[in-house]
Amino acid sequence: MKVLLVEDEPDLGAAIKRTLEREAYVVDWAKDGREGYEYIESYRWQTVETPYTLAIFDWLLPALSGIELCKRLRASGSALPVLMLTAKDSMEDKVAGLDAGADDYLVKPFGMAELLARLRALQRRSPQLKSQQIQVGNLTLDYGTRTLYCYQETGESVAISMTNKEFQLLEYLMRHPQQIITRDRILDRLWELGSEPGSNVVAAQMRLLRRKLAEQGYDRLIETVYGLGYRFKA
Repeated sequence: MKVLLVEDEPDLGAAIKRTLEREAYVVDWAKDGREGYEYIESYRWQTVETPYTLAIFDWLLPALSGIELCKRLRASGSALPVLMLTAKDSMEDKVAGLDAGADDYLVKPFGMAELLARLRALQRRSPQLKSQQIQVGNLTLDYGTRTLYCYQETGESVAISMTNKEFQLLEYLMRHPQQIITRDRILDRLWELGSEPGSNVVAAQMRLLRRKLAEQGYDRLIETVYGLGYRFKA
């Protein structure tokens, strides 16, 4: 899953980003509200799907506040789940944040364990993110353990451990079975905006993933559609 983090405090932003990446999230980190809004708008101008599944906004941001950023997001029709971070803890402030469109509210200072718990709660409440597992055919991808379970005809299952990037790649493919997914869409979803991965990074990750699947007899599960991209065949 990809998260948009908008936080102007360098130490806090770096700590959140580091924590989320350890949990297999991909994180785009904007340092002020205007930059965060530009991240969102950049995909709209490209007429491609926004890759974000969750957002974390600080309330007090340079250029554009987290409240205003949230209002713009909702005015555009986006239902992206938003967690608001703030030092404001009065009931009036909480009401203002929720009325602006935030889905949850976390008061500073906070522990990273609580932050992760809040994000998991947002995922459970979101219709698109509710399930903690993805199942396609004989394969089940489990978020809790970041493990792929392959069920055999005997009823037994084989657990395949995965790196963060392998997990993210397989998750995206399993969420779009039978669809042709281009290299550019994979880059948008699995790498940070503004990063410059090598030209063959997607192909390299795909080879590693296919190798693990082939060891369990699923060597034809991911099809290369030459000139277009990849397709996960359920």
